[in-house]
Amino acid sequence: MSPEEAAAPEGAGEPMGIGALDAGVRAGSGGREGAEQEGPARLPGFSVSLPQFEGPFDLLLSLIARRRLDVTELALAEVTDEFIAHMRADWDLGHASEFVVVASTLLALKAHRLLPQVDGEEDEDLELLEARDLLFARLLQYRAYKRAASALSSMAASAATAHPRVVALAPELASLLPRLVATVGPAELARIALAAFNRPDAPGVQTVHLHEAVQVGEQITVLAQRLRAAGTLTFSELTGDAERVAVVVARFLGLLILHRQGSVDLEQGEAMGEITVTWCGGEDDPAGIMAPDMDGLGEEFS
Repeated sequence: MSPEEAAAPEGAGEPMGIGALDAGVRAGSGGREGAEQEGPARLPGFSVSLPQFEGPFDLLLSLIARRRLDVTELALAEVTDEFIAHMRADWDLGHASEFVVVASTLLALKAHRLLPQVDGEEDEDLELLEARDLLFARLLQYRAYKRAASALSSMAASAATAHPRVVALAPELASLLPRLVATVGPAELARIALAAFNRPDAPGVQTVHLHEAVQVGEQITVLAQRLRAAGTLTFSELTGDAERVAVVVARFLGLLILHRQGSVDLEQGEAMGEITVTWCGGEDDPAGIMAPDMDGLGEEFS
């Protein structure tokens, strides 16, 4: 349906789709002026009081749509103020949205009628037609959403009173189920079972590239034996036979443990200089001396 057909015959010359506005008003006017009632009134309970008109808002829209009331003589600002005062008592987002749509249509219609009309300006006529089509489509879309929302609300209200009945499946219905038919033969089943039972083990992680762990406790025993025999040695002499860096680090940690328990004395003459280690322990078994202090320090180093 074109905008001209929807607005004809009285609204055919209007650029704002006033025919659609009239149809919506008549649908909600409660059967005024011979029209059939199609839905609830627009903004029920909202009335306006203007010098030119006083009464329900939907009747005002109907008079404007039928050109029985000139929209240019109406103060739309006063209508807006009265609507805001009306909504303060009972705020409703749906009514506010409907008022914004209708008020914007009236404002555009009033602006068009107030502008002077110049013959021969085809471009402006095309723009007016585009604006008319846009507003016409907007009104129809809003009306469709409103009806859909009303239908969904009715469905939700009726479904709220329904409760499902939870029962077991009747025996006569259970027997109607088809029998399970195996699609795998004995030979195929044996092949699948054999493949599952003879599944190869997961590949292990190779550790040949890893160095053997160095026991810190063993290196402490080596240090204690050498220092008890020699009395005083340098750190280079204590680590000269180390084959790996891990052994050097383990012996350095061992010296720190021995120094902490008072078995050795460490001396360094200058920064970054040679460390001299002097044995201060007794003649007892060195391994027995170190054992109590190894708890919580880790048993190996790699």
